[in-house]
Amino acid sequence: MKRNKWALALALTLVMAMLLAACGGGEKDAAAVVSDIEKLVGKLESYHGEGTMLLNTGQEPQEYSVVVSYQKPEFYRIALTNEANDITQIVLRNGDGVFVLTPHLNKSFRFKSDWPNNQGQAYLYQSLAEAIIQDGERQFTTEENAYVFDVDANYQNASLVRQKIWLNKTDYKPQKVVITDADANEMVSVTFNNFEFNKTFETNWFDMQRNMTSVSIPSLPVLADGTATATEKPKSVGIIYPDYKPEGVDEGAALDVKLAESNGVMIRYTGEYNYTLVQKPVEEVRAALSSYGQVVDLGETVGVLIGEKNQKTLLWTADGIDFQLVTSNLPYDEMVKIAQSVFGQTGK
Repeated sequence: MKRNKWALALALTLVMAMLLAACGGGEKDAAAVVSDIEKLVGKLESYHGEGTMLLNTGQEPQEYSVVVSYQKPEFYRIALTNEANDITQIVLRNGDGVFVLTPHLNKSFRFKSDWPNNQGQAYLYQSLAEAIIQDGERQFTTEENAYVFDVDANYQNASLVRQKIWLNKTDYKPQKVVITDADANEMVSVTFNNFEFNKTFETNWFDMQRNMTSVSIPSLPVLADGTATATEKPKSVGIIYPDYKPEGVDEGAALDVKLAESNGVMIRYTGEYNYTLVQKPVEEVRAALSSYGQVVDLGETVGVLIGEKNQKTLLWTADGIDFQLVTSNLPYDEMVKIAQSVFGQTGK
């Protein structure tokens, strides 16, 4: 009798162990998941994802449709469509360099850059994986279908400090990313509707000309790297004044300028920081910039930052106007704030 009771107890124990394993007792811990992610990134050949990005970093929330493509070794194609304005910009990296393309304006910038290796992006799998792997104090939880990591943000914008990353339990595909500031305000979120590893792309998927075929591009002048020269002529165009100005900075008078073959307006700012804002009606440009550059997400548009520490220039287009912000001492975050503050402003 005792032997039968012992056998029954053993059988019940085995059944309970099996039930616990089936109910999640066998889930991986953080160390095992991180190890799997490292192996996955190490053998990553390609991927393709589609989703939605919501930005709360400017004056008004901006929603983008995001299509991201990667092919080993370092080919990238990011298509960002502003949902409100139905305008698409493409950030492209191929064997010829890094490009920011705005097909509907016949505008392209090509420049030398380490992008995206020198600046993380919430929609790039490598950026998410690196953030998880590098943060030794990562927080880890599980949900029904996802492993969730809460880690340091690794982005150029210093106001973005934390990010929460949801990965599918089965294959570690990204589901969602939420990035917050120091006060836990949600600043950026990316939700993936579709994500595919080992995607096979068309042969010209990362080709610059192929990505500009939505419009016919004529022969366009190359943008000069020179600076504007002020004149004393009366102002002839409506002027956009930034809604943001750093403390300790004085705004000068607006002056007409000649930049390459275009007429525009220049405003000088002096004080704690010294910088110049040049604006002119938008024009078609195919530019090969000789200076080292980087991609800048501004919310409503994508800009290009070129130059060295002693002189930096941020180029962007908004509301039919080309802007250039030139400075020798403005910090990166201040440049972004000034650029974002021109959105929605009307000419005076």
